[in-house]
Amino acid sequence: MHPAALTGAALGRITHYALSGTAGVLVLRGAARVAPKAKPAARRLLVSGIAGGITTGRRLGEAAEEARLKAGDLLAEAREQLGEEAPPPSAVGVEEHDHEH
Repeated sequence: MHPAALTGAALGRITHYALSGTAGVLVLRGAARVAPKAKPAARRLLVSGIAGGITTGRRLGEAAEEARLKAGDLLAEAREQLGEEAPPPSAVGVEEHDHEH
């Protein structure tokens, strides 16, 4: 390869990196100037996202509870159709107590 071509290629790369570096510095400086103004907006956006997640979690919990209750109703109806007595809905067994009230 000709020495002038090598020099041109090297000069082109140096120029490319210099311009890229300069552009990067300018972007970073611009971002540093905008960051204090963006912090409150970013915080509001983050808080809104978290609040939406909490609300969605509550709705999903309510939907799961409603589905559980409907499934219990269907199970009780099926047992009734078979002539069985459906046990009362309870999270804790009430027959055996190891303590006095």
